[in-house]
Amino acid sequence: MYPFNFISVGMDVSADFSWMSILTPDYKPVGKPFKIYHDDLDSLKMTSSIIKKAEESNSMKAHIFLESTGIYHLPLFCYLKESGFEVFLLNPLITNSNKNSGIRKVKNDKFDSIRIAKIGFSHDLKVSLIPSDLVLNLRALVREYYYLIDSKTSYVNKLHKEIRMVFPGYLKVFSSIVGKTSFKILKSYNSPQDILSAPKGDIVDLIASTSRMGMKFALKKYEKLIDAATLSTYYGKYLESVFHIIQMNIEFIELYLEKIDSILNKINDYLLEYEDELFIKQIHLLDSINGVGFISAVTLMCEIGDFSAFSKPKQLFAYFGMDPDVKESGKFKGTKSHMSKRGSRIARRVLFNLALSSVRTNGNGKAINPVLKDYYDKKKESKPKMVAIGAIMHKLSNIIFAVLRDNKPFVLITPESHCKSYEVSKLMVA
Repeated sequence: MYPFNFISVGMDVSADFSWMSILTPDYKPVGKPFKIYHDDLDSLKMTSSIIKKAEESNSMKAHIFLESTGIYHLPLFCYLKESGFEVFLLNPLITNSNKNSGIRKVKNDKFDSIRIAKIGFSHDLKVSLIPSDLVLNLRALVREYYYLIDSKTSYVNKLHKEIRMVFPGYLKVFSSIVGKTSFKILKSYNSPQDILSAPKGDIVDLIASTSRMGMKFALKKYEKLIDAATLSTYYGKYLESVFHIIQMNIEFIELYLEKIDSILNKINDYLLEYEDELFIKQIHLLDSINGVGFISAVTLMCEIGDFSAFSKPKQLFAYFGMDPDVKESGKFKGTKSHMSKRGSRIARRVLFNLALSSVRTNGNGKAINPVLKDYYDKKKESKPKMVAIGAIMHKLSNIIFAVLRDNKPFVLITPESHCKSYEVSKLMVA
């Protein structure tokens, strides 16, 4: 008797087509590998028919295994699931680790589908979960948000470089070059010469009305602006094409800002529409953590998906890719370990930014998270700064796990208070 009572269907998924192979528990192939065309309904129906015939001829249910491929696997996964089959997702790290299981080096889609089918018979095989439609919708919006943020940043950097060449003093006039007042000036006056020749009253009124900071502020900014424009006549190169590029970059940045606002509004709509869902309540729980903002909370929960899949904090570390890589062979044990970085890149990005903000102080000199700030300062005494930041990321991951596990908002307590409450709870149990 074989230890498995199902036939394994392996599918190697690509953008336009997939290859399917079916194996019995003794690794015997059922028919030849079959090519599935994603844009052909007959091909999809034939796929279902082949799997059902294989189930009937072997008197076993089929377990279908697909490698997670970003977006390409999702339509096929949903089609097979809705057709009544048991479908499972495999982490690409699992399938990649089995590529060299044979002596010969073979890489083609047919062979990969057979290899995936064999992996389906592995003991203690870990499969991924397909998130709910709510999670998938929010995840798509959040990832698009970060794409737009990165694209906007690239144009902001280009704008800095162009202005530094033709209008070098301008960068010190306004606190933010992409602020409303700065953009209004750049759009209204195409060059330093235009600013120098414009009536003083027009520029002062523009600054005052856009910034809403009053005439005194506007006059100070005007003087700085004139000084910068005068400097550019001596230091800087006037190029008409560069000023045209500056205007174009401003248009791109404003477009990205508009789309970013649209994304944020859509995320808010989902949160309001599904406010009674557990997933949305978990977002609000993460939002209660010191230093965690709205978009960070949404991002982390979208990357986590179904929290019930995590029973230990270490599992969450590994999912975020913050677990250390291990280098050991025989008597050799590596002393330098780094983050594996095999998990969610976006979640790690958010945690890194949260770690930085957690150890900062606000305007009145108070730490955003005094407990983490003290821990960070002590860690820096013996470790490099980035190692200390990595330790803060681990602490934040612990906090996230505890908040979601206990289903309670975050409460900031000192380590001493935590130890006392733990001792009290032990006495009560005893």
